[in-house]
Amino acid sequence: MYPTAPLVSPDLIWYAVIVIAALLFLPSIRVIGPTQVGLVTKRLSFKKLSNDNPIAFEGEAGYQGDLLMPGLRFKLWLLYKVEKFPWVQIPAGEIGVVIAQVGQPLPIGAKSAIYKSEFGNFSNLTLFIAHGGQKGVQRPVLPPGSLVPVHPVGFLVITRRKVYGLPVTPELQDVVSAGNILTPESYGLSPDQLQLVRIEPEPGSQSKMVDMVGIVTTYEGDPLPSGDIASRLDGFSDVDKMDKGGARDAEIIDALLGSKNHLHNNYQDFQAFLDNGGKIGLQHDLLLYGAYALNPFFVSVELTPMLVVEQGQVAVIKAYVGMVTQDTSGPEFKFGSLVKPGHRGIWQEPLRTGKYPINPRCYQAEIVPTAILTLNWAETVSQAHSLDARLQQIVAKSREGFVFRFDLQVQIHVPDTKAPKVISMVGTMSNLVSEVLHAAVGNHFRDKLQSMPAIVFIETRQQVQNEAFAHISQQISEYHVETKGVYIQDVILPEAMVKVLTEREIANQEIQTFQKQRSAEEQRITMEEAKGTADMQAKLAQSKVNVDIETNNANAQKAKAEGEATYIRQTGTAKGAEVEAVGLARAKSYQAQVQALGQSQTALVNAVTVLAERGAKFMPEILVAGGNGSGSMDGLAATLMRYLGGGGQKGQGPEEAIVMETVKPPVETQLAPPPPEPEPEPPKGE
Repeated sequence: MYPTAPLVSPDLIWYAVIVIAALLFLPSIRVIGPTQVGLVTKRLSFKKLSNDNPIAFEGEAGYQGDLLMPGLRFKLWLLYKVEKFPWVQIPAGEIGVVIAQVGQPLPIGAKSAIYKSEFGNFSNLTLFIAHGGQKGVQRPVLPPGSLVPVHPVGFLVITRRKVYGLPVTPELQDVVSAGNILTPESYGLSPDQLQLVRIEPEPGSQSKMVDMVGIVTTYEGDPLPSGDIASRLDGFSDVDKMDKGGARDAEIIDALLGSKNHLHNNYQDFQAFLDNGGKIGLQHDLLLYGAYALNPFFVSVELTPMLVVEQGQVAVIKAYVGMVTQDTSGPEFKFGSLVKPGHRGIWQEPLRTGKYPINPRCYQAEIVPTAILTLNWAETVSQAHSLDARLQQIVAKSREGFVFRFDLQVQIHVPDTKAPKVISMVGTMSNLVSEVLHAAVGNHFRDKLQSMPAIVFIETRQQVQNEAFAHISQQISEYHVETKGVYIQDVILPEAMVKVLTEREIANQEIQTFQKQRSAEEQRITMEEAKGTADMQAKLAQSKVNVDIETNNANAQKAKAEGEATYIRQTGTAKGAEVEAVGLARAKSYQAQVQALGQSQTALVNAVTVLAERGAKFMPEILVAGGNGSGSMDGLAATLMRYLGGGGQKGQGPEEAIVMETVKPPVETQLAPPPPEPEPEPPKGE
């Protein structure tokens, strides 16, 4: 019997085995890219998943907790399904919000899952579950630049451009099944919320950069204590301690303006914020310049300008948070209350020049100008401020019913130390101007003008202005405000009065013109006189010179005459003395002659002597002869008498005449008169 051939060739069997092995094993080899993960789904298992977790960690059928990492991986395709997913990558300037789809359920009232440091960056789902990770939104976010192999079913990562992972909720699964892509809007977020929160200066008016701060509101945490509107870590216990310790107002203000953001990394570590007692709602502490990775589900930021107090200003702070109000203004101040910083109310200490990161939701700052503040009751508005934007021209009636409109300018000053009291009394600087000052100014001018004639107001404008200054100063001093000036500016008169005043002014101007013309004519006359005087000035000068010369000559002649008179008087006195002496000598000689010759002979001898002294001739014209012894003497006497016949006085004989001529009485009994003064010589040139 012949051997039978096998039904199947061994080679064919080997080929079949190889084919079956290829069909079974080759599809089970998975190639996972360098930035991919492999999500494994088990097709068959006798174990069941728990009711609230879609991922199997103990071999149950369904999504497996362990991912296939990059490289060649083997999973039997008949038993396991492998899907590739990209790693989660967060671009620069963006954040990734993580939502856990597995884990323990959240406690009642909780809005987010507790975060533990063991969770890392959510790259190990098994570790997350092992340490009690909870479902829901995770408190930290993935920062910019993160590249994480996140389990696509265990976590959803929402970024600005896409959503990483597979949703397990039926509604979102339907969206994915329909071929649509999940977006941030699918989870109630906008793309802008998935960027870093940047706080930086922003352009303001006139291209001026405005400093900004961030007001923070949180949406999770314990509720605020009753009466509080904002959360401050540890409340105000630190301020209370400083207050009781006698700290200065400035030190307390520094503590309040500071922040405790370092305890939770500026709200970026939201778990630390809650662990340190952070409360839900408005936060007291602000965010300053920087970029922050904040979870948009729990933290929102509103940008607001930083409080800037310029030179010449103070900021009066109205605090809506803090300790209970304790009035420090004293019993005499009855317009509100002032408190120390840290208490609710108006701080007794204002903020001076500087920039302050103060929360405008917790503190309202009223800017009070402390420089001279000019307010215009006019159509124009002050450029430095807008407090007088609603002020209009003053309108008032005179006693006759004329309606006046005029611009008014008032300058006031608020001392910086009085600013809190001013704000406590009036609320705002706008109220001070519109309610207090406007009423005082308007009522005063209306009352004043209504009590006086229009023309009197015009003529006594300065006086009215001074009275207004005194009145307004007294009125607003009660509000601790100083008045620096009140000025009436442009006055708009009624047309009828303008016409009358214009005509009157024209008449006055004409009168003044005539007076000016008259004055001009008088000035012309004066000028002509001056001109004539100027023309004769040379002659007048020559005449004055001649007068001076003649005066000097006359004075010289007078001096000369006085000198000659003095000389003559002195000479005469001397000659008088000489004559007196000669006379006395002659008298003695005559007495001696009389005794020797007799009286007649003595007289004859002296007569002859005198004649001889005078040059009388005796010989040969005359011959004297006589018959007796005395004939010669008689003849001589007769001749002498005949010669002297014409010289004697009537009734006098020759002897008597000779004796009277030659014999003189003594000087003591008869002095000769002084010789007459010589007449002055005529002046030269006449």
